[in-house]
Amino acid sequence: MPIEVVTLAQRPDLEEQVEQLHEDTWDKFLEGAPWDHWETLFDTFADYQILLCEPSDVLIGLGHTVPFDWNGTTEDLPPLLDELIKRALDGRRDGRAPAALAALAAVVPEAHQKRGLSSQILEAMRAMALKHQLHSVVVPVGPTFKHLYPITPMERYVQWKRDDGAPFDPWIRLHAKLGAEMLGVAPTTAISTGTVAQWEEWTGMKFPESGDYIVPGALQPVTIDRERDLGRYEDPGVWMLHRISGA
Repeated sequence: MPIEVVTLAQRPDLEEQVEQLHEDTWDKFLEGAPWDHWETLFDTFADYQILLCEPSDVLIGLGHTVPFDWNGTTEDLPPLLDELIKRALDGRRDGRAPAALAALAAVVPEAHQKRGLSSQILEAMRAMALKHQLHSVVVPVGPTFKHLYPITPMERYVQWKRDDGAPFDPWIRLHAKLGAEMLGVAPTTAISTGTVAQWEEWTGMKFPESGDYIVPGALQPVTIDRERDLGRYEDPGVWMLHRISGA
């Protein structure tokens, strides 16, 4: 069955499905992160949101991106996803020409996984960058298998290899297969905080005392402080760079 690749600007009628896909697939505990500028993806940057649809108008994958001003160094990359969006907004407001495309997320519902859709989303992101004459796509990759090894530091995890020498993590491996290079670890792409009660609601767990806890879906431990009634989680990632030839 053929797949149609469109933008949210072309198909604003699919916005409700986009929001439902977020609800169905994203970890609840990320609700505690500040997403002050996320809604601009649905209006200001609607033409940079990539949607994969079947002919029946069923959304089967999406890629969130924004164009932003970047000098090409890791030091110039905003640490948080929300700060990436803010830089894109500031650049548009100030009339600065963007240099790169930031890929904020690629989402495929469980029912449509193992169909190669993640690869199609990445290819669509690269085509988006070329269309707008942006020299690269930079991605704060959230490794697929890292949640299975939450106590292993990201700096070590990203160095793991399979027997054939390819990256151990499937998501990092796919980026590498498409020619991306690893720039380094992104320690905190999002910081989620909430009360102990909120964390218990988000995770379905109990936190009887202060300390670090392994939470399903989290890439590293969550810190609970009962005296302060505070839980904190820093979501890490890995910066991957796709250079766009011809841009």
